[in-house]
Amino acid sequence: MTLPLSTATPGADIDIAGASADAVSGGLPWIEDAGKVAPRDARQLSKLFFDRLQVLEEGTAEYQYARNTLIEMNLSLVKFAVRRFRNRGDGEMEDITQVGTIGLIKAIDRFDLAREVEFSSFAIPYIVGEIKRFFRDATWAVHVPRRLQELRVELARTKETLHSRLDREPTVKELADQLDLSEEEVIDGLIASAGYVADSIDTPAPGSGSEGSDDGRTYADTIGDADPSLALVENLHSLAPLLAQLDDRERSLVEMRFGQELTQARIGEELGISQMHVSRLLTRTLAKLRTGLFTTR
Repeated sequence: MTLPLSTATPGADIDIAGASADAVSGGLPWIEDAGKVAPRDARQLSKLFFDRLQVLEEGTAEYQYARNTLIEMNLSLVKFAVRRFRNRGDGEMEDITQVGTIGLIKAIDRFDLAREVEFSSFAIPYIVGEIKRFFRDATWAVHVPRRLQELRVELARTKETLHSRLDREPTVKELADQLDLSEEEVIDGLIASAGYVADSIDTPAPGSGSEGSDDGRTYADTIGDADPSLALVENLHSLAPLLAQLDDRERSLVEMRFGQELTQARIGEELGISQMHVSRLLTRTLAKLRTGLFTTR
C-alpha cells in the first residue's frame, strides 16, 4: 500500500531490528518520518492506523510501529494544547510538552473507533488534563493541600473578575462573599498561593535601594542566622533559680570553678580542703543542678 506523501517509501526494504519495512508495518503504509505528516493527512491516516492497531498483537513489531506512528503523527495536538500554557515561562515549556505527550499516549491507548468521535476531540482533554496535573502536583515550590491548590485558581479568577468590576483590588470579605467561603478560608488560600513560586534569596529586598543598584540588601541579608548565644542565655535563665537554692559552700565552689576559673587544687587551698574533696563536692553540686534543669524542663 502506497501513500501520496513525500515521506512515504512504499515497498522499500528498510531494516528495523532486522526486519524489512513491509514486515514491520504489518500491512500499513510505511511512513519514514511520521512527524512531518500534515495535520490534515494525519487525521485520515490515524483512522487507518487505529483500525489496524485493534487487531494487531500487543508487543509485536507491527503493533509498535502502528502505535509509535500514531504518536508521532499526532504530536501537533500536543503543540496545540501547550500554547495555552505558554505564559508559564520558557523554562518549563519543554517539560510541559513532554507531559502533554504522555497525555497523548494515554489517549491513543484508550481510544476506540467505535466511539465515532474525532481522535483530536478525544485526545485534547487527556493532554490538557495531564498538563494541569503536572502543574498541580509538580510545580509548587512548597507543597500545600490539594484543596488549597484548587482554591488558588478560583481566587485568581475571582480577583480578576472583581478587579474589573470594582476598578480596585477586592478585599478578603468581598472574595469570601463571591466564593461563598469564610474569610479564614480565603486567607488560607491567599497564603497558600505564595507557595506556588519561591523567590531567590538573592532577590533585592523591598526598600533596599533603587532598582538596578548594587548596594541594596537582598532577602538573604534580612534572614537571621542561628545564634549559639541564645542557647546560653536560656540555660543561664533556667539555672539562676537553681543556684539560689544551693548552700553558701556549694555556691562558692561553683563561683570559683566556673566564674573565676580556678583549678580544683587552687580551690582546695582557698577552702582548706583536699583536691579530692573539692572534686567530690563539685560532682555532687553539678549533679544537683543537672537534675533540677531536667525537672524544670
